[in-house]
Amino acid sequence: MVARVGGAALNSVMSIRLGTIVFDTDDLEAESTFWSRVLGGTVHKDDDWHELVVDGAPRIAFQLAPDHVRPRWPDGEPQQVHLDLYVDDVAASHADVTAAGAEFLRGSNVDAEEGFRVYADPSGHPFCLCW
Repeated sequence: MVARVGGAALNSVMSIRLGTIVFDTDDLEAESTFWSRVLGGTVHKDDDWHELVVDGAPRIAFQLAPDHVRPRWPDGEPQQVHLDLYVDDVAASHADVTAAGAEFLRGSNVDAEEGFRVYADPSGHPFCLCW
């Protein structure tokens, strides 16, 4: 692996693997329930940590953050990550995620041949349905 820092190339023997994506939330139950309805799977719960396991593997975790500040998308603070979820039927997926508690923010018409729609989960984390 070669990384660039300040224009200089650095050789690295470090191996980096994606572990678990973790969302901070002030409501563990709402956040983990929402994502389990969207992605399926089972929620494993501890006092301040929930983990969504899909097909036997951890996919997303949720960490209790009592002072969590809901991000304002797209130009608000604090800047955070978002997920792109690819779907076959955007209209049906829109109905599913909004029934689960997502807030539609903006995006392409569901009749467009390709596009994306932006939503917020119950803690305000943005995600897109893409097709």
